[in-house]
Amino acid sequence: MTEQSYPKYRHHLNLLMKRMSKELPGPTAGFAQLHSTSLADGVLSRKHKELTALGIAIAARCDACIAYHVHGALRAGATRPEIVETIGVAMMMGGGPATMYGCEAFEALDQFEIEFAEERAIRVASQ
Repeated sequence: MTEQSYPKYRHHLNLLMKRMSKELPGPTAGFAQLHSTSLADGVLSRKHKELTALGIAIAARCDACIAYHVHGALRAGATRPEIVETIGVAMMMGGGPATMYGCEAFEALDQFEIEFAEERAIRVASQ
C-alpha cells in the first residue's frame, strides 16, 4: 500500500474534471446533475447517502470514490464513528479486498479530519 494524500488526490481529480468538462461537456454535466440530485436531502439525509456511497466505493475498490465520499460524508456531518462503522459494513459485504480498501478509507478519514481541523482553525483565527 502506498502513502496517498487523499486531500491532494481529491483536489487533483477536481482539476481533471474541470479540464475534462471543457472537452466533454454533455456527459460531465449530466453526471454532475446526477451526483447533485442523488445526494440531495430527501427521505434519506445527505449524510446517510454519502455513507452509503462510501460503502459502495470501498466494496467497488475505487480510490477516487473513497476520496470524494469520505470528504463528502464529513462535510455532510458524519462523525468518525459513523464512517468507521460504514467501513465495517463495506468490509462485511466485500470481503478481503474491501478490507484493504477499508484501510484506504480509514487513512482518508484521518487525513480529511486533519484538513478540516486546519480549515476551522484558520476560520476562527480570521474572525
